[in-house]
Amino acid sequence: MQITNVSAIDSPALLVYPDRVKANIQMAIDRAGGADRLRPHVKTHKMRAVTDLLLTAGIRQFKCATIAEADMLGQAGAPDVLLAYPLVGPKMARFRALTEQYPATHFSCLIDSIEAARQLSDVFAGKSLEVYVDLNVGMNRTGILPQKAATLFSELADISTINCVGVHAYDGHIHATDLTQRTQQADAAYALAEGVRQAVQDEFNRPLNLIIGGSPTFAIHAQHHAERLQTSPGTFVFWDAGYAQTIPELPFQLAAVLLTRVVSVVDEHTLTLDLGYKSVASESPLPRVIFPQQSDAKVVSQNEEHLIVRVPDTGRHTPGEIWYAVPIHICPTVALYEKALPVRNGAVSGEWPVTARNR
Repeated sequence: MQITNVSAIDSPALLVYPDRVKANIQMAIDRAGGADRLRPHVKTHKMRAVTDLLLTAGIRQFKCATIAEADMLGQAGAPDVLLAYPLVGPKMARFRALTEQYPATHFSCLIDSIEAARQLSDVFAGKSLEVYVDLNVGMNRTGILPQKAATLFSELADISTINCVGVHAYDGHIHATDLTQRTQQADAAYALAEGVRQAVQDEFNRPLNLIIGGSPTFAIHAQHHAERLQTSPGTFVFWDAGYAQTIPELPFQLAAVLLTRVVSVVDEHTLTLDLGYKSVASESPLPRVIFPQQSDAKVVSQNEEHLIVRVPDTGRHTPGEIWYAVPIHICPTVALYEKALPVRNGAVSGEWPVTARNR
């Protein structure tokens, strides 16, 4: 993690390691069974530079959650983009504008109600739009219940503007550390989604795609050799301390870390770092970061610009000292930074704008 030109780097800073990112991308492709079976979610990195690495690796289909992320993918020339978030209000018109701004990119979105489909149909009047029916397979966040999906497919068939091409299922509620338990839960979610797909294919006599899974389950779903199946992990490009601890069988490399400095020595056991919750995702309980090179440091509390830690002896530390921190949750941490600093050959070289952090 250590870099040689650290004196020129202000803190806190987001460091990324391109060689590790490339290795993680290749590992994800291998675990998915090929680039054509992988539809990475870009919500983790939000960067044109990482998108370019994915494209170079042969990936042609992507998933995103915001208009900004879809815009970034359009700028990168991504051939196939699924906006996997319910579109309501002005976002519908903004989404149509994107489809016209980037005609070389094939855009699609999710539907989980006939009301939303009719609203989208009005916005896309005179233009065809491909959609995926979003299934609720236990996440209880968005999606229609599987037992109600057939009715929605039938209703969508009557809307000429809407062309339903597949089924989408996100199982983010499945993250058990025990692989056997996680596999059983993932297989149950897969059975629900595949059951809907097969039933609708039989009724309408046309093939449908299935997009399913996140980082904890994508490799499990990839073992199903069904046709037109894609998995959609996102965190794999950078990985983080949370998944490194809870998903140990996936040996992705930590490819993004935070550079922070000691700003105050409070007493003989207490230090303060410049890593407040405006610099690292704060939705998780403390500690929110780990310190690989300071294993005896314990996070005590966190404020907007301060992270307070306890150590055995502050006499071994001085103001300005460099620490490297690995976030528990990298995805919302990346969104807090305007740029990432790529590390090559042990030194920061250039910068990668976090293109899609704007909402």
